[in-house]
Amino acid sequence: MSTLRFVVAVTVAIAAGPAFAASGADVVKSKGCNNCHAKMGPSFKDIAAKKGDQAAQVAKLKEGKGHPKISASDKDLKAAVEFVNAQK
Repeated sequence: MSTLRFVVAVTVAIAAGPAFAASGADVVKSKGCNNCHAKMGPSFKDIAAKKGDQAAQVAKLKEGKGHPKISASDKDLKAAVEFVNAQK
């Protein structure tokens, strides 16, 4: 019986995993992106207008080249980039 409970718990956790992923807006907020981009950095609308390569944008954030390095998972960085690029 305990094995069955364990299997069910693991299955539920795996299925719920995507529900716990942070949205792009949540990542942008939690990492303080608006602190610069709303005041002095390029606005999200300006970034979106350039229609840059999303993989290159994620790498830029991850590596800190041309932008302060952001400590976040690749998944979170991708979500943030997708959120920013969706701004119009």
